[in-house]
Amino acid sequence: MQGQDHASLISCAVLCVGIAAVSTASIFIRYAQAEAPALVIATYRLAIASIVLLPVASLRYPIQARRLRTKEWKLAFASGIFLAIHFATWIASLEYTSVASSVVLVSTSPLWVAITAWLLLGERLTRPAIAGLITALAGSLIITFSDTMQPTGSAPLFGNVLALLGAFAVAGYWLIGRRLRANLSLVPYVTIVYSAAALVLFVTTIVTSQPLVGYSSMIYVWFLLLAFVPQLVGHSSFNWTLARLPATFVAVATLGEPIGASVLAFFLLSETPTILKTAGAALVLAGIAVTMLNQKSVRSIENTEIL
Repeated sequence: MQGQDHASLISCAVLCVGIAAVSTASIFIRYAQAEAPALVIATYRLAIASIVLLPVASLRYPIQARRLRTKEWKLAFASGIFLAIHFATWIASLEYTSVASSVVLVSTSPLWVAITAWLLLGERLTRPAIAGLITALAGSLIITFSDTMQPTGSAPLFGNVLALLGAFAVAGYWLIGRRLRANLSLVPYVTIVYSAAALVLFVTTIVTSQPLVGYSSMIYVWFLLLAFVPQLVGHSSFNWTLARLPATFVAVATLGEPIGASVLAFFLLSETPTILKTAGAALVLAGIAVTMLNQKSVRSIENTEIL
């Protein structure tokens, strides 16, 4: 029993490290936005992560990718498109609205997974899950009202819409992932999807004439930190704990990310959320937690890949 308690403490500590790591994403993005546009930041984040993961996937899981059928490769590419849209829209949202609003709204993705699974897959919405959805929606409206009354950012309403689009897109990534993960382990799955997303972003960046080079050296440091800290360390920590702690516990615990990001924004970016926005954020997070705890489609998500 004592050994189990010790293992649980270690798992919880790793989970806390993961939450702290992903909470830095919006801060690194804000610093990189001093020179780089959103598409370029998203491209570098996923390209660097893919380059790091490719050797691991090739050496440890050499057979799995070869077994994928054409239909599954198409699904993987579609998942990559959704992930590319997620990062492009969410990162862009940070140019227009506050960190608190952006991160809370993009974290609503589990709600859209539950709603989509209900509409398209026929999965039943439980009454507590419906209550959680309504609570989160009320919180989102309060955040929007707060940004209307006391704007934070150059165009907060537009930024909030971009953050919600990012949440919708990552919900699509998750729903496709539920099918692909039946035939793929986590590492080859995220390697394939990250690479597809990086390719989509790279092509989009070239087509839109966004410069991939020519930035100051510090901007490239932010790119590297963004790929290694929130993307690789953060998500790897979540996935490690998923094998040792209940999936629902891990999923709900990741809601600490918006809180961590808001705290960092307060100290590092001098962003002070209003009381009204804080209340709205609390409702959103509470609603997401209730939905996660009471909806099968959300609990079944095996890899926590948000920010």
